[in-house]
Parts: sequence; structure tokens; C-alpha cells
Amino acid sequence: MEKQEIFSLLNGAVKMYRSRYNPTSDAVWLAALPYEAPKTVLDVGIGSGGVALCLQHHFPQSHITGLDISDDMLNICRQNIQLNNCDIELLKQDILEWSTTRTFDLVISNPPYFTGTPTTKNPAAHHNTDLTKWIKRCIARVRPHGYFCTIVDATRLTDVTSAMPKTCGDITIIPLFGTKNTAERVLVRCRICSNGPCTIYKSLPMNCDSILRTGLTIRNFLSNISA
Repeated sequence: MEKQEIFSLLNGAVKMYRSRYNPTSDAVWLAALPYEAPKTVLDVGIGSGGVALCLQHHFPQSHITGLDISDDMLNICRQNIQLNNCDIELLKQDILEWSTTRTFDLVISNPPYFTGTPTTKNPAAHHNTDLTKWIKRCIARVRPHGYFCTIVDATRLTDVTSAMPKTCGDITIIPLFGTKNTAERVLVRCRICSNGPCTIYKSLPMNCDSILRTGLTIRNFLSNISA
């Protein structure tokens, strides 16, 4: 493998080889969203591994399985896993077609919510995918009382909520704001086989140091500011 520049996430806790598929702050935010340590995790569309590696940092005892349809992505992810001395199972599968009975305590996904023509800035193996179907297939892999977590562009929130079956409860929605007057991203968490209410939190800044660099989970961050 040709030597590549290495960059880090979470103030150096996670290291990654620089490539065409570098994770954004979305990956760090999503990895900070789970409420509690899961025993088993499925990362759907693992890409270069940003979400999974940050999640492994937060919950080192979790067993993570990563899904992707791209050999290129899986090869890059494999290199990043080795760089961080982690043990993450990788599978070449398409969540839209994967035939399995496996379920997980947590299913997490930074889905391909882009529409239009793929660009160098936003390459995507599943560009223009059916996001609602993607979310439904992800939720189908969550065990009873387990969680599903995702992050999407704020304009795609209804694609996520409309995909949730009536068995989903304890829905958490956290808007993330950048420089615009409207939310740019939305974090969504729900629990399967629950009738708990929906909670919409006060918006958080996308450049929040406590999440992106200090490495707090959202649960711990919210506990600190409400104390």
C-alpha cells in the first residue's frame, strides 16, 4: 500500500488514512448519538469506517459489523481498522437486498441521502437511493428493544420518520445548525418495540468542540449542560 497522509478524529483518538472518502463531522456526531453501550452493532454503509471507529472509541466492548457494497470502500475501511488496532467484521452486502435473520442491539447508518449527480465532493455508492426503503431495511435488522440511529440532511427528515413502523418509540430528534438560519443536519434515534414519546431537543451547533474534539457522547454532553 502506498504511504498516505494520516489524519485524526476525536482529538487524535481515531486515526484514518486520507483518501477520496474522508468522513465528515456527520460521522462523529452519529457515533456520539447512541444512548447506551450496545453489545452488537451493525453499521450500514460503513464506507471508510469513520462512524464505526468513533463508535468503537466510545464503546470499546461493542462488537461491530460493517456493511458496504463497494470493494474500494471496504479495502479503505480495512486499512483504517488495522491502523486503529480494532476488530470490526466487514461484509460486502447491500442492505436493500441482504437476506439474513441476523439482528443487532444497535443499527446505525450515515445513509446516502444525496440527490442529483454524484460529484468528487460527494461520491456515493448508493447515490439517489430510496432513503425510506433504506431506513426500513435498517430498522428491520434491529432486535426487539434495540435502537436505530441515523443522521440526514434536515430536508430529508420526513423520509426517516415515515419509514418508522408503529412499533418504534422513544424517538429522539436533535437538529444541528451551522451558519444558516435553518437546521443543516438532523440526528434521529428510535427504539424498537417501544411506545415511548417523541422528544425534540434544542438545536446544537455543528462545530461543537465537546462532541467533535473532546469526544463526549451526546448523552454526556446534554447531562453536563443541564446539570
